[in-house]
Amino acid sequence: MKKIGILGASGSVGMQGLDIIRQHPEEYKLVSFAVGRSIDLAINIIEEFKPAIVSVQNAEDKKVLEKYDIEVVHGEEGLLAVAGYYENDMLLNSILGSVGLRPTLHAIEQGIDIALANKETLVVAGEIVMQHAKKYGVNILPVDSEHSAIFQCLNGEDPKNIEKIIITASGGSFRDKTRSELENVTLEDALNHPNWSMGQKITIDSATMMNKGLEVIEAKWLFDLPVEKIETILHKESVIHSMVEFNDTSVMAQLGTPDMRMPILYAFSYPDRLPRQGERLNLAKFGTLDFKEMDFERFRCLKFAYDAIKIGGTMPVVMNAVNEVAVQMFLNGEISFLDIERLIEREMEQHEVIQHPDLETILKVDADYKSRQYEV
Repeated sequence: MKKIGILGASGSVGMQGLDIIRQHPEEYKLVSFAVGRSIDLAINIIEEFKPAIVSVQNAEDKKVLEKYDIEVVHGEEGLLAVAGYYENDMLLNSILGSVGLRPTLHAIEQGIDIALANKETLVVAGEIVMQHAKKYGVNILPVDSEHSAIFQCLNGEDPKNIEKIIITASGGSFRDKTRSELENVTLEDALNHPNWSMGQKITIDSATMMNKGLEVIEAKWLFDLPVEKIETILHKESVIHSMVEFNDTSVMAQLGTPDMRMPILYAFSYPDRLPRQGERLNLAKFGTLDFKEMDFERFRCLKFAYDAIKIGGTMPVVMNAVNEVAVQMFLNGEISFLDIERLIEREMEQHEVIQHPDLETILKVDADYKSRQYEV
């Protein structure tokens, strides 16, 4: 039986991870988890799965859980305690934002395999994280549907034969709108993703296409590829999750329904596969699959991500930090949708890049840009 820890158990990916454990109680056991401030949900998880340790965001929330026979921790130290819990065989890191970086590194140091759904960990410190994983002999298994698809296509292949990888993008909530039509879109419009059921932050990132930009940077580190070998293409049906082209012109693709439970299960079960209850892909239902070349002027946040990883150093850290703040400002009704990219572009242009930053420098830059007061 594989023992699982989950960071971000109250989020969309975390909840679907719990579904996988629920479907395969003979294969997986939840032993640790973190939930932020979702205390009612924490109680439900404790009563159903009976784990050993839980982390909540604030100290005052711990009191509600004291009646249970479970260790309760909180804050950043609580995340580290859950991530590195001695019983964990694998950690599903589905927490949002760069706050997931330290727990990931800590889990790696304990020899715990990582099922990674926290893009920002590799975006802000990909080189450090991958070196850490190699040093401690830990597997990092991608949970994003796109990276899982690439990982599956590369299974058994020689990396030197890769011509390029092709990451597909649904285009998000506003894929059919022109830039001028984006000036007055609402939060409700932005949160209405046509294909996927995700949390608010990821859904907004999908609408701006920053989500795809983060995936490009993540792919560079996961698969040790130059960014010139990473392409993106619009594919509105989200049936092909990504593709790999090889040097003999062969292209391999991974297909499936838009359901995060599949890549989560694959990460949990790798190198094996386990059966899953869920909708099966019916290609006849789709009839035709659409593809369209990516327009970097239309989806400017995707261009920012390519620019950031080419520049390197602390530029991806700044891009990610400002995006996190800007998305929250949009969710709070403080700025417009297009103001998100305006803020990111301005701060990237003004940033003085530090090349080859160590972990402390990365964390300092990240905290600095997240603490600033931004005006459009």
